[in-house]
Amino acid sequence: MAQPRPEPQPQLQSQPQKAFPVSWDQFHRDSRALAWRLSGAGPFQAIVCVTRGGLVPAAIVARELGIRLIETVCVASYNHITQGELNVLKEVAKSIVSIGGGRGKGVLIVDDLVDTGRTAKVVRDVLPEAHFATVYAKPMGRPMVDTFITEVSQDTWIYFPWDTGLAFQPPIREGEL
Repeated sequence: MAQPRPEPQPQLQSQPQKAFPVSWDQFHRDSRALAWRLSGAGPFQAIVCVTRGGLVPAAIVARELGIRLIETVCVASYNHITQGELNVLKEVAKSIVSIGGGRGKGVLIVDDLVDTGRTAKVVRDVLPEAHFATVYAKPMGRPMVDTFITEVSQDTWIYFPWDTGLAFQPPIREGEL
């Protein structure tokens, strides 16, 4: 039986203070590292990816682990760089929910990031015994996931490659060029 997970504590989030830009190459390496870490955790009958951020790592994990049954749960919680109200736009298909006796055992949930844990809680409520994996984790949301690759501080904003373009980056510390 799955252990009860702590409830994410609602807190006022200030504007992120640190930037963590991630390139396509780095995200691909981190997603493959996630697949490698998950390879001993299965077997998994299906993946549920949390859209939109979970689409890319779920595709990479699915390829690496040979999983062909992929479903989405569509949850909107961000507006550019601010968190807003949580809105479930599409629920998990009943055929996927029924795996593992209706509790998600044998299902792998994949997302790019767990931040406050609010989105993870919504998905966990549907699939409480599923294995939840993210590429990146922040301290507030970390207790909600089973597997992740990199932890970043709560005040860090991750700039994913699909949200950025190539541009000059000023140095962290101002100085002479």
